[in-house]
Amino acid sequence: MRRFAFLLLLVPLLALARHTYHSSILELRINPQQQQVELALKVFTDDLENALSKGRPQHLTLQDPRIMPLADAYLRSHLELALPFTSSRQPRLPLTLQFVGMQAEKDAYWLYAKAKLPRAASAVWLRNTVLLDVFSDQMNIVNAESGSAKASELYRAGHEQAVLTLK
Repeated sequence: MRRFAFLLLLVPLLALARHTYHSSILELRINPQQQQVELALKVFTDDLENALSKGRPQHLTLQDPRIMPLADAYLRSHLELALPFTSSRQPRLPLTLQFVGMQAEKDAYWLYAKAKLPRAASAVWLRNTVLLDVFSDQMNIVNAESGSAKASELYRAGHEQAVLTLK
């Protein structure tokens, strides 16, 4: 009986040890030839399933074909792109994200999106709140590039937006 009680306590602890930190990686690329910003977001499968299942009567899996519109909506509501202010008189110019799809990779998924650029850009404003509503310790790493210029930023609770300058 003691062994059974011990196992009941041990199993939840092992489940927590499987995935002890919460992070995502966003690769952002300004593609001047296509006049667009290209995004590739890598998130842990279980984290994304938890986010998409939040508030639903049953847990969703990413293998379910009905998940695509939910992933699209989640991405659009948690990632915002804009061209930054050019002067005090010109407000930020929002960019519309277009969800391209998603791809499984071992214990993670890549979500892909793009946004058309109305003009050449060497900087973008980004608001990244991916999984911040699910995990208080969530860290979202962003690596941006345009040609040979690169920039990186760490987004987390209290720091959800920044301008990425690529000159």
